Amino acid sequence: MENHQEGDRKKLASRIFEFLGLRSSIVAMLVMVILVGMGENLAERYLPIYLIALGGGALSVGFLNGMDNLLSALYSFPGGYLSDRLGYKRALLVFNLIAMAGYLIVILIPTWWAVFIGAMLFLSWSAISLPATMSLVAGILPESKRTMGVSMHSLVRRIPMAAGPVIGGAFIAWKGEVVGVRYAFILALLFALVALVLQQIFVEEQTKSGRAEANPLKLFKFMSPGFRKLLLADILVRFSEQIPYAFMAIWVIKNHGLSPVTFGVLTTVEMITALLIYIPVAYFADRGSKKPFVAITFGFFTLFPLILLLSNNIWMFVIAFVIRGLKEFGEPTRKSMIMDLAPEGQKAGMFGLYYLLRDVVVSLAAFSAGFLWNISPQANFLTAFGFGLAGTLFFILFGEDVVIPQKKVRE
Repeated sequence: MENHQEGDRKKLASRIFEFLGLRSSIVAMLVMVILVGMGENLAERYLPIYLIALGGGALSVGFLNGMDNLLSALYSFPGGYLSDRLGYKRALLVFNLIAMAGYLIVILIPTWWAVFIGAMLFLSWSAISLPATMSLVAGILPESKRTMGVSMHSLVRRIPMAAGPVIGGAFIAWKGEVVGVRYAFILALLFALVALVLQQIFVEEQTKSGRAEANPLKLFKFMSPGFRKLLLADILVRFSEQIPYAFMAIWVIKNHGLSPVTFGVLTTVEMITALLIYIPVAYFADRGSKKPFVAITFGFFTLFPLILLLSNNIWMFVIAFVIRGLKEFGEPTRKSMIMDLAPEGQKAGMFGLYYLLRDVVVSLAAFSAGFLWNISPQANFLTAFGFGLAGTLFFILFGEDVVIPQKKVRE
């Protein structure tokens, strides 16, 4: 009887894992994402506040945000390339060590310029992991499970995004804006160290392909019209996200007098909203047309800066951050569309190229954000809304769809 019940439990677990698109190698990676992500989100959300406290101004905040996007872009293609050349495990080891060096610089040197030097290093982990993870999902899962696989990665990434800012905000409330953020970075360093050890123990060595393309220019010929249109729409929509991004904490805490802990709670509201929609949306997106899901998520990106501008009490801010969470409605679907529109054998390189092109261009918006903020917060938020509206309408009118055949869904 007990053996029969044990067998039933194993079958149920197997069905759940199959439904969620989980495989052993993906599960091992997701554990690393939680640990490193927890460290990142303890401190990074409060870097604008930290910069201001160290004597930086609005332009330094805008420059940091622009540098974030630019470095993410520059790291993304080499990230995919190095993962193919070195193997996933070795590449992660190298970039984890680089990120830890960045944390140490910020911890040991409490100056605004040290933040920029440290950020150039600790931004590397997310940038290298994304192309390789998406390639792993595309290689292991069938086409009818790719959105679910990407959604699981996105869901797991949001767990530390929900918890980290609350802990970071508590550090600031306890020790102040300078010492509190440094404490958050110390904890981030410890999480990264634990992740590094576990990664070396549990992540399987990846066979080096030796066929990675080192020149992104040679990949342009593989960009289909649908791929190009999705990229252009996404660039415009990311302008909408990145122009106000670095100033959210300043707008909520400095302009409206809410506490850092409250801002952390609002961020948690955003992340919980995203967590609740990933799985059901992925299930339906993998069963038919993907374009509507991406169009809806572009719409939420567009609405957020407008609602944030209009917010003048805690409940309006809650609504704004729920909308920001809903922007994840079709984000996994967009990532799976990139893989669907890229040719076989070039998916990792094309994913890296997509993010290279997108984030280099979007970094210009982030660099301009400080200038717009100096004009007025209204100029910053309304400009962001205008770019988002243009990108959403372009995709609705001209973007191509990816439809999963019902035969593959049944398989």
